Amino acid sequence: VPMVAPGNVQVHVINSTLAKVHWDPVPLKTVRGHLQGYKVYYWKVQSLSRRNRRHIEKKILTFRGNKTFGMLPGLEPYSSYKLNVRVVNGKGEGPASPDKVFKTPEGVPSSPSFLKITNPTLDSLTLEWGSPTHPNGVLTSYILKFQPINNTHELGPLVEIRIPANESSLILKNLNFSTRYKFYFNAQTSVGSGSQITEEAVTIMDE
Repeated sequence: VPMVAPGNVQVHVINSTLAKVHWDPVPLKTVRGHLQGYKVYYWKVQSLSRRNRRHIEKKILTFRGNKTFGMLPGLEPYSSYKLNVRVVNGKGEGPASPDKVFKTPEGVPSSPSFLKITNPTLDSLTLEWGSPTHPNGVLTSYILKFQPINNTHELGPLVEIRIPANESSLILKNLNFSTRYKFYFNAQTSVGSGSQITEEAVTIMDE
């Protein structure tokens, strides 16, 4: 098998899901056989928004021939990763380069995990929601938009409310009685807004 590990491994993080890795080629005489390529082993150490450490799954990408760089797609935003590089000949892999740590920046969050509308009264509705399964960063706020729907299914004026990220419920007051409302709800990080979930609810007609 090859004798030495690739040197000078560098990682260039391009965005929250993509990184580029570079390395110096090993001297050909240390390959001790036919140079087939280089393998990059990489794995997520932890999510920076959640401190839980799960089962670590190593991923491997093979770059054929004498390439000295490669792309690592499909990374998770706002996470800490490690990688190393090995040279490959027909017999197997050489030793791994020292582990290199890199971090991906924040991305936009997934949609809130649920939105529930309860306790209808003449002029109020109570909203409850769950935080996104994948925050992909530090949540800065939630954005709630809502508008009335009349009997001919036309949409009325849109109202927008920004809600602090640590809240999980809200009582909407001063609504019209016996009116159907459509709600649009999403979470935000400093990068931008995640995908929204929608829901409809009706205030009651009379007490």
